[in-house]
Amino acid sequence: MTPTDLANFRNILKAKQAELTKTRGLESIAIERSADALEEADYKTARELAIAGLNRESTVRRSVTAALYRTQDGSFGTCAHCGSEISKRRLEAVPWTSLCTRCQEAADRGEESILESFDPGFLDAA
Repeated sequence: MTPTDLANFRNILKAKQAELTKTRGLESIAIERSADALEEADYKTARELAIAGLNRESTVRRSVTAALYRTQDGSFGTCAHCGSEISKRRLEAVPWTSLCTRCQEAADRGEESILESFDPGFLDAA
């Protein structure tokens, strides 16, 4: 990866990090009560969807932060599992990814070998 490519990805990651920092939807998980059981169910569904969205956003936020650290330590663009280079096309689609396409597909299938050796705990340190 060229220094120019790395700088471009760093800028994209910083922009995504800034975008994620601005969005905080905690008011969407407030517990609302209603005398109507159907309306109460609607509130519960909306709250559960909002919580799922916040969880997803939090995961992406941690992944973006970890990717920014990888741009600094020189490991950006290298698969965290197999060590091969992550394709530029994949990085353009998901710049915060830490796995190459092959390893991501294996993880998505739930293959034990990749799940055992891949420790996402480094995301918590970021």
